[in-house]
Amino acid sequence: MNRKTREGFYTMWTLALLACLAACLAVLVYVSVVDGVPTAEAQSSPIPEGQQAEGQPGEGQDPAAAEGQDASQATPAPTESVPVSTTLAETEDLGQDYLDKIVFLGDSTTYGLYAYGVLPHTQVWTPASGTLSLFNWSVETIDYYPPDDPEHSSQLSIADTIKARQPEYLVITLGLNGVSLLDESSFKSYYRDLILTAQQNSPDTKIICQSIYPVIDSMTPDGIKNDRINSANQWIYDLAEETGVRYLNTREVLADSTGNLISDYNSGDGIHLMPTGLQAILKYVRTHGYR
Repeated sequence: MNRKTREGFYTMWTLALLACLAACLAVLVYVSVVDGVPTAEAQSSPIPEGQQAEGQPGEGQDPAAAEGQDASQATPAPTESVPVSTTLAETEDLGQDYLDKIVFLGDSTTYGLYAYGVLPHTQVWTPASGTLSLFNWSVETIDYYPPDDPEHSSQLSIADTIKARQPEYLVITLGLNGVSLLDESSFKSYYRDLILTAQQNSPDTKIICQSIYPVIDSMTPDGIKNDRINSANQWIYDLAEETGVRYLNTREVLADSTGNLISDYNSGDGIHLMPTGLQAILKYVRTHGYR
């Protein structure tokens, strides 16, 4: 092969290679352009604002429901427990039905509820003497009237009466006959034993510890004065909080601006109440219900 023929041959192959390279380059450019063009599915209308595509959990949508799970099986959000107040707060008037479910256990200030005919004897628990001292509650007996025979009573201890009656609500009003004799430790010990005994003998009974009523200081003997009563009421509150029962601050409706018993409620000795005072107490009981 002469020189001229070889040069022609090389030139032909060079052009062929260049043509192949150009073709490859064109294919690459075409592919890159096609890949960048959205498909018909991708070019469909966008989802309106605020609307999520099916199967896509959005803001406010339960993830469990988005995954095909029953929303009721999702873990519920934690709830905060509402603390229970020891002192009974004001409520709507719960009426006579609520009052009829309450038994009042107490001293001579409680006996007035029966003596004046404000409540029947089945709801007023005091010894035959009409009074009860905190320090001898465990040895005293009271008249127990069976619900099926309310006209015939028997003498039972307070513990046995609570066990036999199983009252729905029990209001305890004691301490007036102990404030002049007992220190804080002894007072609390006697009162605590009464609460615990009631809880043991009638677990479903809702126990309310009522404040000792105020007195008229100028008419009462030494030791039974409002400053001492106020201290004892704090002890009663402490015990209510300790044992998980409720405290009824009836003093609010019985005391005047000086802290003494309202004179119109005084029966004459500065301690015991007239029916108007007893009615004020029962209204307070109904409007500060145990929930």
